[in-house]
Amino acid sequence: MSKLVPPHGSDTINALALSGDALTAELSRAESLAKIECSSREEGDIVMLGIGGFNPLDGFMGEADWKGVCDNMTMTNGLFWPIPVTLSTNDEAVKAGDEIAITSSKTGEVLATMKVTEKYTIDKDHECETVFKTTEDAHPGVVMVQAQGKYNLAGPIKVLSDGGFPAKFGNLYMTPAETRKYFDDKGWKTVAAFQTRNPMHRSHEYLAKIAVEICDGVMIHSVLGGLKAGDIPADVRSEAISTLIENYFVDNTILQSGYPLDMRYAGPREALLHALFRQNYGCSHLIVGRDHAGVDDYYGPFDAHNIFDEIADDALITQPLKIDWTFWCHECGGMSSMKTCPHEAKDRVLLSGTKVRKMLSEGEDLPEEFSRPEVAKVLQAYYASIKDEDKVEIKLSGHSAK
Repeated sequence: MSKLVPPHGSDTINALALSGDALTAELSRAESLAKIECSSREEGDIVMLGIGGFNPLDGFMGEADWKGVCDNMTMTNGLFWPIPVTLSTNDEAVKAGDEIAITSSKTGEVLATMKVTEKYTIDKDHECETVFKTTEDAHPGVVMVQAQGKYNLAGPIKVLSDGGFPAKFGNLYMTPAETRKYFDDKGWKTVAAFQTRNPMHRSHEYLAKIAVEICDGVMIHSVLGGLKAGDIPADVRSEAISTLIENYFVDNTILQSGYPLDMRYAGPREALLHALFRQNYGCSHLIVGRDHAGVDDYYGPFDAHNIFDEIADDALITQPLKIDWTFWCHECGGMSSMKTCPHEAKDRVLLSGTKVRKMLSEGEDLPEEFSRPEVAKVLQAYYASIKDEDKVEIKLSGHSAK
């Protein structure tokens, strides 16, 4: 019997993906249905619904659930949920009661079918204000919401595609059922998830090793969906992380895996979502460091810590491992945190993924205090391969520049 935490909101994983004869039949039926094209973010949500990562949802949210999630992080049935999961369209013809096929804006592939139970409009500014705490169009999450169609469509879905993630990423891409089996086979009971959209610099390594000390294992869980311009692609990130694991972690303490969502950059709210779906993957803890899932200076460095104290005790089983500022201290001679280092600011080298990307993009060498040399070599090779016309300027601001 599994000793892992149960899935969120149910005893078993509710995976919506069809297979075998049922998949063949539904794909055939989808050919005759009206087509609704979805965005990259919505495509990731569909794949996540298909594998049970968004357990126990059975499809896209209606207006009452949208409002409850925005305002109180709670659906109408009482289920805790921190960020809306919605499908939008500009199609005037589709209406409640229709059956539709949802297609990828990137490939045209049919991803899912849906029984439309509700068609409604939303106040996009309200979603942005409650979820992102801003309506500024410089925020990439706000851009996503404002780009949505005029209407939202709600209803249960049947998922007909894996989005190409297994073919593209191979064993790196794992479903909740697969990670749970992996943890069970290892005999792990407590597992900490480390969320990343960046290669791991020395602070990240330090966070993961803190978690290894107190849990049976750590899952380094990378974003495989869409990122913002200037972020490092998943295949390069995976190679860099594999190099770090091989050289600097004890065997059988780390699993590197990936998940299919696009980043929303919702800071504290996204930290809660990260904990929620890691519970479905079998993780008892989520490592929450500085500025988790943040962007620029829209959130305070520890807002993602504080939000876990603001939700009900029974909202989530998976709990945060809150870790303070981490840095290289010359006096300590290694990585430290505000809780362990007694030295002055002049002795500390503060690290950030943004700072590492900026240095690499400008052809600078990464000091060993920033990154392990084996990891730096992988990243330098990637940046050297980028043509000048494809390079993105990376700016430092606020705590990213420190």
